[in-house]
Amino acid sequence: MQSSATTVDEYLAELAPERRATVAAVRDLVREALPQGFDERMNWGMIAWEVPLERYPDTYNGQPLLVAALASQKRHCSLYLHGVYMNPGLVRRLEDGFAEAGLKLDMGKSCVRFKTPEDLPLEVVRDVVGAMRPDEFIALYEASRKR
Repeated sequence: MQSSATTVDEYLAELAPERRATVAAVRDLVREALPQGFDERMNWGMIAWEVPLERYPDTYNGQPLLVAALASQKRHCSLYLHGVYMNPGLVRRLEDGFAEAGLKLDMGKSCVRFKTPEDLPLEVVRDVVGAMRPDEFIALYEASRKR
């Protein structure tokens, strides 16, 4: 479900109360954990955390580099962890964290699907989100474009 909201506050306001609480809780966690240098805004119909074009304009599609995003879908919420997906060590840390917490990891390439914050090992999510610095993310992006 894509949103046409232009601000995060508009996006949150259009969600049902239970879903708003879930998205807001995970948003707060990401905002606290994400290192400085990423901007939060609405993009792609969801809450997006990106490397601003002012810092890195040379992207393949003219859009800021997306390190993470959060969306309310029809049947679940999605936390897109592009920065984690691009780093095998962080993927392993995320997988291990879910296993240690006794939680089921429902993940596509970069998308972690969940219904409530309790479906996530929040400390592990905070850890992997906080581990990706803008310069490291740019370097991973550049390396992926050279293939």
